[in-house]
Formats: sequence, structure tokens, C-alpha cells
Amino acid sequence: MKNRIKALSLALALTLSVGLLAGCSSNNAASSGTDASSAAQGTGSSTARSVAEIKKSGKVVIGVFSDKNPFGYVDANGKYQGYDVYFAERIAKDLGVEPEYVSLEPASRVEYLKTGKVDIVLANFTVTKDRAEAVDFALPYMKVALGVVSPEKNLITDVKQLAGKKLIVAKGTTAETYFTANHPEINLVKFDQYTETYNALLDGRGDAFSTDNTEVLAWALQNPGFKVGIESLGDVDTIAPAVQKGNKELLDWLNEEIKTLGKENFFHKDFEETLKPVYGDAVAPENLVVEGGEVK
Repeated sequence: MKNRIKALSLALALTLSVGLLAGCSSNNAASSGTDASSAAQGTGSSTARSVAEIKKSGKVVIGVFSDKNPFGYVDANGKYQGYDVYFAERIAKDLGVEPEYVSLEPASRVEYLKTGKVDIVLANFTVTKDRAEAVDFALPYMKVALGVVSPEKNLITDVKQLAGKKLIVAKGTTAETYFTANHPEINLVKFDQYTETYNALLDGRGDAFSTDNTEVLAWALQNPGFKVGIESLGDVDTIAPAVQKGNKELLDWLNEEIKTLGKENFFHKDFEETLKPVYGDAVAPENLVVEGGEVK
């Protein structure tokens, strides 16, 4: 009887040991970024893909926003739309492949390139010195500054009015960086997604919201009761596609693509198709569009 109990105890111990080892193995696989869900989201590898590899696969994986109307968003039919997406569609066409879109949050753009989950980021990506150390930016296709939108009944027209008040920003954006560095007297209320930032403004959880002036102008036109009281703040920056650091082949291809598209006035056509219906005459294309990578 004692021998039988010992045998059963040994069998139970072995079973528990195997189960624990299996659990550890599963956790390690999940944290490595090479599991099935990661592969489905993008390239599934930390290594950047060459142009030839992209063409051979039949798809180019592009990171875009899904909640930043009118630049990158998902419409009522579940289809990606917007200024960035219009450009992405043309990139895929000229590569001879299909586009596969991955929805990004502002703070995840660099990481998705570093880990190879996307080939290109086209998510309203403002070029900054810090970001340029982590990714490679192609030539710009848009220019932008910061703007501040607030309720008309308590309109913010000067940064000084924000002292001691709550300013909503999205994490990982130039607005967060700018106000953190230059205006510590302002209380920043931070969210991961743009949808959350606008909901917070609508709900009164902040006195104002700041992001690219192009976006807040569009949003205010679509939301009565709100107005952009500060239309341009900080430096005028550029927005450009980005690839994984060191992926010179894809970077060179994108630069040539932008130059070629500039000759046909492509980005003005993009503006007319995706932004003009929203802005009307409130924003002139020359204040936003960059053709051929040349900022004027």
C-alpha cells in the first residue's frame, strides 16, 4: 500500500512539473513577439523587410490611425479612409501589392517599426529629432503646427489662459512633448487614443485639447460649440512616412515615390479628395500640402 501511495505521489509530482514547464514555455513565446497574434498584426519579425520581400509576399503592412478623422480612420463600413490612407493605397499600387493596415496609437508608432510589425508608418507622424534617432523618415508630404481647441463659451485664445487648467493631450504626440517641456504650469490630462481625448473634451474632463492644428480645425468644424482659439503654436513641423532604422532600400524607394508623385500634384489631389470635404475653404491646401518632398 505504501509503495502504491509513493508511486501515485511521484506521478502527481511529474505531472505538475510538466505543467509548470509548459506554462513557462507559453509565457516566453508570448513575450517574444513572434506568436500567432503578432504575426497576424504585421510582418511577425523584428527584421525589416526589403522591397523584394514585400513584393514577393504580395502585401505591404502599413501602420495608420483608425480614429484620427480625416487623416486616418475607419468609416461606417469598416474601411480605412483619410489623407494618409489615400497615400498608402497609392504606395501599395505602385509596389504591385495589396495594403494591409495595422491600427496604431500615437505612442506605439516607433515600437511597431522597431519590432517589424509594420513595414511603413503613415500615421500622421511628425518628424522630430528624437524620433529620427529611432526610425528613418522619408521625405515629407505635409506640414503642421500645434493647435488648441476648446468650448466656445470658455474659448482659449492664449496659452497663458491654460495656466492651472487641464489640457488634454494624446500620449506620444508632439503636443505632449511641447507642453511638458515649455509649460509645466499646465496640467496635462493624457490618453492613449484620440477617441479618448475627444470624448474627454466633450465630457468636460479638460478645459481644452491640443494636437496638430490640421486635426483640431477639422474636428471643430464637425462639432458645433467648439472652436480652435489657438490655430498655430510652436514650430511648423513636417509629417513624413517612416521605416525601420537602417532599412535604406525601402527608404530610398519611398523618397523616389514621393518625388514622382509630386510631379503629378498627387498630394493636392489627395487634399481635394479627403480633406476639402471637411475643411471647405477654412484651410488652403498650400498651408498643409507638401509636394515632392519640398517644403515651401
